[in-house]
Amino acid sequence: MISRIAFLGCGSMGEAILAGFLAKSLVDPSAVIATVRSPERAVELAERYGVVAMATSEEAEANTLAVTGADVVLLGVKPAQIVPLCEQISPALSAGAVVISVAAAVSLAQLEAALPEDQPVVRSMPNTPLMVGRGVVALSPGASVSAEQAELAQAVFAGSGLVLEVPETQMSAIGAISGSGPAYIFYVAEAMAAAAQELGLEAQTAQQLAAETAAGAGLMLAQDGADPAALRKAVTSPNGTTERAIATFTQQGLPAVILAGARAAAERSEEMTQELSD
Repeated sequence: MISRIAFLGCGSMGEAILAGFLAKSLVDPSAVIATVRSPERAVELAERYGVVAMATSEEAEANTLAVTGADVVLLGVKPAQIVPLCEQISPALSAGAVVISVAAAVSLAQLEAALPEDQPVVRSMPNTPLMVGRGVVALSPGASVSAEQAELAQAVFAGSGLVLEVPETQMSAIGAISGSGPAYIFYVAEAMAAAAQELGLEAQTAQQLAAETAAGAGLMLAQDGADPAALRKAVTSPNGTTERAIATFTQQGLPAVILAGARAAAERSEEMTQELSD
C-alpha cells in the first residue's frame, strides 16, 4: 500500500501519470508531493490536483524533502538529469522506497549505480497516449524489487492504460513499438491527409478525415479480442478499392519500411544508453 508518493519532475508525461494515479483514489492527494522547476507550475499542479507541489528554483532541497518518507518515488526528469537526481536524493531515500524511472534509455544498472545499494528500482517505458488514459507502460523491476514492490509500481500506472512487466532486454524493442509508435500513427495520418489533398479535398476536410479515421480505427483495435489482421480483412472486399490500396502498400514495401524504422529506433535506444554511460 502506498502512503506517500513523490513525483520528481512533472511535465506533460509526469502529469498524465499523476492524474491517472489520482483517478484510482489509491491515496489522498495530500499524500502526493511533486517537484517542478517554476513556482508557477507548482501552483498550477497544487490547484488542479490538491497535491503538495514545490519549485526547485525556490527551494534547493525540494527533491530531497519530497522523497523523505515516500514509499514510491517517480523520476520524471530528462535522461541526462536522472543520474545527478539519483545522487541528490540518495541520502534521503527510505531503504524500501521503490524508485521508478520514466527516462528513456537509462538502464537499471545506471540507476542502481547512482542509488544506495539494494535500493528497489524499476525502469519504465510509458507512451504519450497515457495523456488520454489509453497508454502502454512496460515495467522492468531491478534485482532488489520484491513481488509486493513490483505491484506498487504497477499501481502507479494502473489508471493510465495497459501495464506490462517485461525483462529489461526487451525495453529497446518495446520503445521502438509502443514508445515511438504513436508518432508512427501520427505520421501515417499526416500522409493520409496529404493524399486526400492530392485527390482534391480541402486541407481542413483532409485533416479531419485522416484524424477521425485513425482515432476510430484505434478504438476498434482497443476492443477485447481485436485482431488487426482480421479487422483489415473485414474492410477489404475482394477486388475492391481497399484491396487495391493494400496490395499497392505491400508492393511498395510498406511492411519492410516499418520494420526498418522500428529497428532504427531500437538501435538508437541502445546507442543512447551507451552515450549516457560514457
